[in-house]
Amino acid sequence: MSKTLIKLAEENPKIIGITAAMATGTGLDKLQEKLPKQYIDVGIAEQHAVTLAAGLACEGMRPVAAIYSTFLQRGFDQIVHDVCIQKLPVFFCLDRAGIVGADGPTHQGMYDIAYLRCIPNMVLMAPKDEAELQRMVVTGVNYTDGAIAMRYPRGSGYGVPLMEEGWEPVPIGKGELLRQGDDVLLVGYGSMVYPAMQTAEILSEHGIEATVINARFVKPLDTELILPLAKSIGKVVTLEEGCLMGGFGSAVAEAILDAQIPASVLRLGVPDVLVDHASPDQSKAALELTPSQMAERIMSTYPVEKPALVR
Repeated sequence: MSKTLIKLAEENPKIIGITAAMATGTGLDKLQEKLPKQYIDVGIAEQHAVTLAAGLACEGMRPVAAIYSTFLQRGFDQIVHDVCIQKLPVFFCLDRAGIVGADGPTHQGMYDIAYLRCIPNMVLMAPKDEAELQRMVVTGVNYTDGAIAMRYPRGSGYGVPLMEEGWEPVPIGKGELLRQGDDVLLVGYGSMVYPAMQTAEILSEHGIEATVINARFVKPLDTELILPLAKSIGKVVTLEEGCLMGGFGSAVAEAILDAQIPASVLRLGVPDVLVDHASPDQSKAALELTPSQMAERIMSTYPVEKPALVR
């Protein structure tokens, strides 16, 4: 994220990186080293970081507020009143979104989807890998029709090839069809897109062919892509690394309900529990969010219908 942001900031002096005592964790320390005049650390004061970003946006700057998902919660009031009511173009980069492992229960980024998608004038997106993250950084910096937020997890990327220049922004509200199958529709968001593909492969070994969508956006949701497939397939599974209550799966279920589509929805994510101290892999196994566990839950929810014997 920071490397892409630095390249954009070198070309645009109006880009200002803001953090709240999370310079090293968010990678903005690299921006400070390279472009110190385009970097502000407000200390442990997330509320001030958000309001400062709003003020800069009022004056035509391009503020990028990089704050851990769990700590942006402290600035919720400022996001609503100082940014979104005024429809200001602030780009929020939510690091540590999802399961964070050894940082413990206070640092789990479980709630950003739920607490941000209910606010008007806010766009929410999440990349499936580091190359798509580059494109979303460009998208966020260039978006001027209100606030926009990008969530991304702690940990290593997938090792996909990165682009050095010429990044294309991601079209706002447009998902991506990754795999086609007639039996079940898997809609993954952010860090759960690759696990959705792995889950689809396991299902295929059991005779269940899945369509897989990389949603990219929870708000606006790509209903033009998702709803026709939900209608034709009839069995929908959402996959997210965040709380189920009010989260991505809820957004998909609401869209299906509002469109009066007769499809069933299975939501896979974090239930109404606090995620405790553990490695991410241990937490995912405990929450039944590994590909094999998710495939098992899908098969138990949507069992394979075997053809009747012909006598």
